Amino acid sequence: MSKKIRANLKLKIQGAGATPAVGKDLGQYQVNIMDFCKKFNAASATRKGETVPVSITIYTDKSFDFALKTTSVSELLRKKANIKVGAKNPGAETVGTVKSKDLEEIAKIKMADLNTMDLDAAKKVIAGSARSMGLTVVD
Repeated sequence: MSKKIRANLKLKIQGAGATPAVGKDLGQYQVNIMDFCKKFNAASATRKGETVPVSITIYTDKSFDFALKTTSVSELLRKKANIKVGAKNPGAETVGTVKSKDLEEIAKIKMADLNTMDLDAAKKVIAGSARSMGLTVVD
């Protein structure tokens, strides 16, 4: 018989950087915070320095499961374009450029999370995100 779910949480935590500060989110469900931190840090050790989206399922017996997700498109684009933040006024302001091959790399990384199985369509989705951040796509 499966466990009864008490809560589902979605958090963004630095890879291999979970600290007891996540207690503000997990503490209300009486989850063992240090146990979560140790498991998360071990699972995300290869993604140090990235913001890692994580989906946490908390059960009524205070146990938990979590699944790591892929890094957000905007963070991947910021790394490729070597910028800190996107444009404040994307239609009128340009903050950097990304190459078409960079879009393809990001599309391959994010393919599982996108609602398409076609690489060209995925590149168009990523290009749209780039434009909305104030980035110019060049060949």
